[in-house]
Amino acid sequence: MIYFLVGLGGVVGSLLRYLLSVFAVVVWGKEFPIGTLLINLTGSFLLGFMTNHFVSSNKLHPYLFTALTTGVIGSYTTFSTFCFETVHLLETGKYIFGFLYLIVSLFGGLFLAKAGMLLSEQAKKSRRVI
Repeated sequence: MIYFLVGLGGVVGSLLRYLLSVFAVVVWGKEFPIGTLLINLTGSFLLGFMTNHFVSSNKLHPYLFTALTTGVIGSYTTFSTFCFETVHLLETGKYIFGFLYLIVSLFGGLFLAKAGMLLSEQAKKSRRVI
């Protein structure tokens, strides 16, 4: 049952992300990725809020909590999880792990995004030559 609920939440989260991205482009254009910024910021807020509120109060069934956090928020954005986990590490006194996680996530993500772009460009050039 939990797999079904997480999958259903994933469908909802990915559709929300898509709709907000399209809306942002229509309203603000493509010059700055405001849609992604809004998605990541709202996702971070929602994950922090929901985790703090529902885990401490036991007001939500664990399956529904997982469907909302892992399913909806997880497919809406994974940046929210990154932010929440960094704050959690720092708040629990794990400063070295927190800053290491922050630095590796940021620079690792940037590096891998660029590496993917370069690999894609190489693949395009290889196809043109043939």
